[in-house]
Formats: sequence, C-alpha cells, structure tokens
Amino acid sequence: MSDVQGPADVIALIALVGGAFLCFTAGLGLVRFPDVLTRMHAGTKPQALGVLLIMSGSAIRLQGWSATWMLLLVALFQLLTAPVTAHMISRVAYRRRHVRRDLLMVDELHTGEHSDRLFRGDEPADAPPEEPFRSLRESRDGGSGRGG
Repeated sequence: MSDVQGPADVIALIALVGGAFLCFTAGLGLVRFPDVLTRMHAGTKPQALGVLLIMSGSAIRLQGWSATWMLLLVALFQLLTAPVTAHMISRVAYRRRHVRRDLLMVDELHTGEHSDRLFRGDEPADAPPEEPFRSLRESRDGGSGRGG
C-alpha cells in the first residue's frame, strides 16, 4: 500500500521535492559561482523559495495546527532574514574590495569623487597593490600620467 493517499499528499510531495531541488541548486551555486555577489545571489534567491516550498509541503502533510504555526514562523523568519543577510554581505564585500567593480553594470555605491587607483579589482582591502610604485605615482599625480 502506498503512503500517498490523496491530492493533498501529491501537492505536498511536489512542494517538498521542488523545495529540495531549489535548496540543492542554491548549495551548488555557492560552490560553483566565482565571486561574492553571484554566490550571494545563489544563496538567497532559490534557497528562500526552496525553504518556503518545503515549509508549505510539510504543513500540508503534517495537518496539525501546532505544526503549521511553527512552520509558518520558520517561513516568516526566513523571509525576513535572508534579504537582510544578503544585503549586509554584499555591502561588506563591496567595502572590503572583494567585488570586481569592472563587472558591475551599475555601481550605486561609487561616489565619483574619489577613484581608488591603488586597488583595481577583486583583491582584499589589506592586500598590497600589484604595481605599487606606478599606482602610487598615478594616485599622487591625479591619474594624468605625468610622473616624476
């Protein structure tokens, strides 16, 4: 005899399998993607929907008010914390220069007043520049290329 006994069980099964697949793709994206922003996107977008699907499928399958309220609280907590966490990670990565700014289509955090000529790319803020003397000279000259 099968454990699936009605349409509610079929819907719960589809939600659980779909949520598990989305959580798996989120984990795979965290391992496979090359930089902080794409990993952050992979860790929040499909994972949040995957957890919501798993919570929905579990609520349908368990069919109890106490379990449903607990799952609803877990889903609400997930929806409130995932975007905030992703935002904070991206801000820290940007400020610590772990983001390749040349690949950004829109850089809303760049003020335009001060251009960082010593660091150009995906290195941490405390890493030494690749060509320190040329970069320092360009920084002092204002980027005009006339050095002394």
